Amino acid sequence: MPKPLIRVYTDYKSPYAFVANKRLFELEDTHGVELEWLPYTLRVAEFMGTVEERTPHFWRKVRYAYMDARRFANAQGLVMKGPRRIYDAFYSSVGMLFAQHHGFFRPYHDMVFRKFWSHELEIDDLAAIADIIASCGGSSVEFEAYVNGSARAEHDRIIDEAEALGVFGVPTMVFNGELFWGGDRIDMLIERIERPETIETALGSRHRKPV
Repeated sequence: MPKPLIRVYTDYKSPYAFVANKRLFELEDTHGVELEWLPYTLRVAEFMGTVEERTPHFWRKVRYAYMDARRFANAQGLVMKGPRRIYDAFYSSVGMLFAQHHGFFRPYHDMVFRKFWSHELEIDDLAAIADIIASCGGSSVEFEAYVNGSARAEHDRIIDEAEALGVFGVPTMVFNGELFWGGDRIDMLIERIERPETIETALGSRHRKPV
């Protein structure tokens, strides 16, 4: 019998996406769901403005956000160092898609998150992401061909579909057509999963194309 599907939108440069991973993966064991992981590559300048436009109020919020995320990371034994600059996560995002296509998503996903937040990986460096692909058993040559071929179109289609659903940030979970944004909404997501009447609808939605 197919499992209820939860679509998870994530971005490797999001601290809150990083610290939400553990609880989300646990849902597969505790609630018998299937997670479909998709990239939602945040365009930082689009919603935060340029560095020159940011106010002291903005920077106080940023400092708090990283402090808050670090508390969640510390509770899980994770290393979280503040990012050194603004990153374009396209290569890491399409690396996720490539890893899924070739059957090594989980090791890729865990390694990219861990290495980025411990300052061991530059996620906007094509060669660095290709090395991660190779270390997971994939072909760096095929990955670079994918990046230079169909990757951009597939990536942008996924982003467009996400935004048509209402996605604006990460992590966002979509279950039975309902959006849950942020790790602090996982408990609410669980409550929805546990409603008996939602399972039949969720199973039916697996066979419908996304918006």
